[in-house]
Amino acid sequence: MRIESTLLLACALLLAAVPATGATVEVRVSGVAGGKGKVNVAVCDRERFLKQCAYSASVPAQAGETVVSLKDIPPGTWAVLAYQDENDNGQLDRNFIGIPKEKYGFSRDAASRFGPPSFDAAAIEVGEGTTVAPIKLH
Repeated sequence: MRIESTLLLACALLLAAVPATGATVEVRVSGVAGGKGKVNVAVCDRERFLKQCAYSASVPAQAGETVVSLKDIPPGTWAVLAYQDENDNGQLDRNFIGIPKEKYGFSRDAASRFGPPSFDAAAIEVGEGTTVAPIKLH
């Protein structure tokens, strides 16, 4: 009986030590202008939405559609945003009153009227495996 308990405890500890792998979010960004700059993508939780998102990636812009894959995203509710950094300066350029001058978009094609959409409007559920998040740049 003592050996069985020890063996069971050892198995439980080994399973707890195995790192959990997250899901992949494949962001398919459409409306990309002909190969200018990069497409930047961020996956955000509610607390950091539109601030410093937990996960981000950047790839060279491909005319039409650009695909960006982010790995090891924990399952849960996330919002995805993307923009085309045409001049490759690492930021979404804005005009003098704060309106973006570069193309951008959100998951679920969440509309941005008089400011960015809410987290809930852009929220998607990420489960095990791969979740596809289409975003159309405007």
